[in-house]
Amino acid sequence: MQRLVYIETYGCQMNEHDSEQILRVLEGANYLETKEAQQADLILVNTCSVREKPEQKVYSALGRFKRLKEEKGTILGVTGCVAQQEGEKLLDRIPYLDMVVGTQAILLIPQMLKRVEVIGEKVCETGFDEKGTHLKTPLPSGSLPNVKSFVTIMQGCDHFCSYCIVPYVRGREKSRASAEILEEVKHLAERGVKEVCLLGQNVNGYGKGLEGEMSFPELLRAIDGIEGIERIRFTTSHPADLSLGLIRAFSELGKLCEHIHLPFQSGSNRILKAMHRGYTRESYLEKIDRLKEVCSSIAITADVMVGFPGEEENDFEETLDLMEKVRFDDLYSFKYSPRKGTKASRHEHQVEEKRKQERLALLQKIQKETTLQRNMAFLGRIEEVLVEGYSKQSRRDMGGRTRTNKTVNFKGDLTLLGRRIPVRITNAYAHSLRGERGSSDEKARAGGIERRSHDPIGTDLHEFSPSPPGET
Repeated sequence: MQRLVYIETYGCQMNEHDSEQILRVLEGANYLETKEAQQADLILVNTCSVREKPEQKVYSALGRFKRLKEEKGTILGVTGCVAQQEGEKLLDRIPYLDMVVGTQAILLIPQMLKRVEVIGEKVCETGFDEKGTHLKTPLPSGSLPNVKSFVTIMQGCDHFCSYCIVPYVRGREKSRASAEILEEVKHLAERGVKEVCLLGQNVNGYGKGLEGEMSFPELLRAIDGIEGIERIRFTTSHPADLSLGLIRAFSELGKLCEHIHLPFQSGSNRILKAMHRGYTRESYLEKIDRLKEVCSSIAITADVMVGFPGEEENDFEETLDLMEKVRFDDLYSFKYSPRKGTKASRHEHQVEEKRKQERLALLQKIQKETTLQRNMAFLGRIEEVLVEGYSKQSRRDMGGRTRTNKTVNFKGDLTLLGRRIPVRITNAYAHSLRGERGSSDEKARAGGIERRSHDPIGTDLHEFSPSPPGET
């Protein structure tokens, strides 16, 4: 009998992709996705515990679904980082919950469902898969509705930043075999996918620990050669693992988009050391300079945190100074929130909430002005836009993104879906651009300016200046 599953997803792109993987796994158990929770036989809440707000939303969502459990016997499950972190405690705290699925247990969901359905057992699977078989999920069947797709190439992190829960809920770094990744990308291309985004908690650490495997730049080069794929992106990068080889890829690979997300978290060396980030502000800025040398039009976004334990006013001023030096295209900014089990949560010198909020408000005000200025620079330019679907603002408009990851809305229809078209930018806003479809003779000029340097980084240059002793 055909059954329906509803998934509510919180958190990062990795969680979004996990939800896609769950749907693929459940297809084999005769489940189809529904967008209406009221219709579902199975409801899964895919969770994030990296920050406090998404974690709080989980308990609110489960409260909303309690009625469906009582009225029609809907099976309720929690997956993702909160599931991994809390485990069986969730079953104790929420008596109407049926399943707790850890971050490396997606492939076990069909068996877990049988235990719930047949014998009424409450089940919890949160063990770590040391062999990495959890990374092998079914390939999608049939045509795909989207022109872009995520591809997980590795999971976990070995850096153990003092504020971060990821190594505890996602495990240590594990990379997929490159042959599996390339097979998946080819499979997606055959089904109409034009853009792939490679995912990992520390994506540029790909290949570590895999004997005889490709490095991350080599993997990018292999994907660049796959017919049908027109754009390549990746996220998220750790500055300590950003190599010259990866930087050079922005000048050497035609399908690699001119955008990198490179979290810096703080502009203060003292705070970076306390965070255990493994780099200094000087080494971070050096890498930014190298990226701009290779690709003058590269868009740079980042994560930044305010109010880390012990952060003083001068530390915050150094963060603002780094922002001014780089002039990021956009920033994802957050107040520090203690995560249970992390070293920073036990730090004595916690910053008061009011001070954190004041710093965050000032930082966001400055970045909003910078982002608008950066977007204003696109006015009058012709940009190549990959059309992804209807605009979020109006179904009379289409929307897509530039190679530098700027959202562009313009008049059009579904006949443009999946095409790369020239768009003349006519208006710039804080979070998007507006344009008019360009003529065919403007397509060759799409992009407006030369994207890549004619004099990329030479092979005779040293890697990067080492961090001063005691600063990593």
